[in-house]
Amino acid sequence: MTVTKFGLALAGLAFSATAAFAQQPAFKPAVVYDLGGKFDKSFNEGVHTGAEKFKKDAGVEYRDFEPQNDAQREQALRRFARDGFSPIVAVGFSQETALKKVAEEFPKTQFAIIDAVVEKPNVQSIVFKEHEGSFLVGLLAAQASKTGKVGFVGGMDIPLIRKFACGYVQGVKHAKKDAEVFQNMTGTTGAAWNDPVKGGELAKGQIDRGADVIYHAAGGTGVGVLRAAADAGKLGIGVDSNQNGMHPGKVLTSMVKRVDVATYNVFDQAKKGTFKAGLQVLGLKEDGVAWALDDHNKSLITPAMKAAVDKAAADIKSGAIKVHDYMSDSKCPM
Repeated sequence: MTVTKFGLALAGLAFSATAAFAQQPAFKPAVVYDLGGKFDKSFNEGVHTGAEKFKKDAGVEYRDFEPQNDAQREQALRRFARDGFSPIVAVGFSQETALKKVAEEFPKTQFAIIDAVVEKPNVQSIVFKEHEGSFLVGLLAAQASKTGKVGFVGGMDIPLIRKFACGYVQGVKHAKKDAEVFQNMTGTTGAAWNDPVKGGELAKGQIDRGADVIYHAAGGTGVGVLRAAADAGKLGIGVDSNQNGMHPGKVLTSMVKRVDVATYNVFDQAKKGTFKAGLQVLGLKEDGVAWALDDHNKSLITPAMKAAVDKAAADIKSGAIKVHDYMSDSKCPM
């Protein structure tokens, strides 16, 4: 999720996706999380889940660090690299600048960054087609809504989160052209990812305007969004991790972004000596995004809803439905 180069990278794939290393570094995996912490019930926690699964499967310990401010990102990346850790997973677009510097300083260390593109020969960049998954949950939101009004609460107001929102609106309008979508962003700094109180307030404001389904893409702030929706007898939609179980029967679904699989794969590839630098773009076709159906929400998804979302998913994979990517031109067609 780079803010400045993502569209260029997708268009030209300007750097090699197959850079290999003549001399493999020692295998000592590490993770540097984004602000909000590894137990944010969302983005960071998905990464943590993947790292923990690898630890269990491979029997290999890893180290991690939870930054409390922007400056600590670069400090943590450099410290891990200096101490011989590799691969090092940098979580979040906000680590792009720091990783560019540190990756140059430690060219033999293997790095991966989730949600940004860093064009270095020792960095694997992993980005997702969040707009495709958001389209699917938007379609479900429109079908579940009784008022014809639904909401979206974003975290930090950046192009990436606008990408979630735009995909969601397209899905809503695909199901019901006359549906109304309310949108609010939590803030313009990193603190916007970890403010559940404000998230709840924004959700309540949308509910007061008639919204009865609210999707969040707000990290830890989204905990407050889901709680406010549940307390009001409305439906929330989770993001990144499967959040259906947070309020069973009150979370319509979750837009799952498989950062857990991405993290696991980075560790596994480095351990096996198959780690490759370059760009990976993961959408519906690559099982990088999905909508969550389980025992917590199955009573909310009718057979007609499931048939509609399954058809839409198939059409997106085939190209019959093209979901506009906000980050390609900083515009949303709806």
